[in-house]
Amino acid sequence: MLQSIALMLLLGMALGWLCKKVRLPGLVGMIATGMILGPYGLGWLDSSILDISSQLRRIALIIILLRAGLSLNLEDLKKAGRPAILMCFVPACFEVTGMIILAPILLGVSRLDAAIMGAVVGAVSPAVIVPRMIKLTEEGWGTKKSIPQLILAGASVDDVFVIVLFSAFTGIALGDGVSAASFVKVPFSVLFGGVAGFAVGYVLSLYFERVHIRDTAKVMILLSISFLLVTAEDRFGETVPFSGLLAVMGMGIALKRKRAVVAVRLSSKFNKLWVMAEIMLFVLVGATVDLHYAASAGIAAVVLILGVLIFRMAGVWCCMLGTNLNKKERIFCMFAYMPKATVQAAIGGMPLAMGLSCGNIVLTVAVLSILITAPLGAFLIDATYRKLL
Repeated sequence: MLQSIALMLLLGMALGWLCKKVRLPGLVGMIATGMILGPYGLGWLDSSILDISSQLRRIALIIILLRAGLSLNLEDLKKAGRPAILMCFVPACFEVTGMIILAPILLGVSRLDAAIMGAVVGAVSPAVIVPRMIKLTEEGWGTKKSIPQLILAGASVDDVFVIVLFSAFTGIALGDGVSAASFVKVPFSVLFGGVAGFAVGYVLSLYFERVHIRDTAKVMILLSISFLLVTAEDRFGETVPFSGLLAVMGMGIALKRKRAVVAVRLSSKFNKLWVMAEIMLFVLVGATVDLHYAASAGIAAVVLILGVLIFRMAGVWCCMLGTNLNKKERIFCMFAYMPKATVQAAIGGMPLAMGLSCGNIVLTVAVLSILITAPLGAFLIDATYRKLL
């Protein structure tokens, strides 16, 4: 395991640096590292690392969402208003619809298989989007119209909605059917997650005000409580709908609101933690990529992914209707809502594990969506924000 971690960090940093030198996002090099070292490449990653890969990726997500919460101003989020709510589900609905229309034509799959595929591909990646939106917020790009906050809010809830859709469609495919209750859970999951996170953050702000401890200890407390919130979703999510990742972000927002000075210092600490977490996250995402499956799908799968991206961008444009954003700012929002990585890596192989006939093609399209949209979306955000915002 130690050798695997060393190889991941050293090669991940080296390839990330090389990509930045040729003006590509560093995460491209990190994903490439995972593909080289992973089980479908050289096979140099120890099975002990791969066995806990999903948990390590989750820890990295928790770190970046905590950092996002500590950087997010609630007043700015309120200013985003209606478009922020629409961004949580409208683009994903457009993309799933696009998949249901295009996949049967291009890949010859059934409408239900296309719906499952759309639910896998439909989520954006907080791991790609959140650090970039935090950077824009810190540098003041687009903040007058709350554009980074708008994208942050949508990207954080979008995953919850898409995973519910995935559960519903796979339930139908397995013959379990689907109930209206599973969709009703979505708003309650968002509400309970947000309220729980705010409550915990408020209590912690009072504790940090009265008990003086080092910032490093505060970071450890925040991380530990975040792990408990996320595992609470696993344990009680079936009976009480609850978004653990949203609760983590809500905790950071509450701390920012009540103890802004402390939040700034803690955000700086999490910024340093993210340096290592980012490498681990994207290397492990890359390790899930099976290029054999990606190559077997051919041009049709690539055309499909680009086609449903157009549907997604149309969904983002619809969310912006009636706002004070100009044409350039709306185009930036469309670019910023493209990257996919973490959810696709997490659930892309599940239909295959469930024994569904569409398992292989869903995994293939999930892999290709990571390879195409994560670098492309990250590149477009980095290359255009100075011109469009």
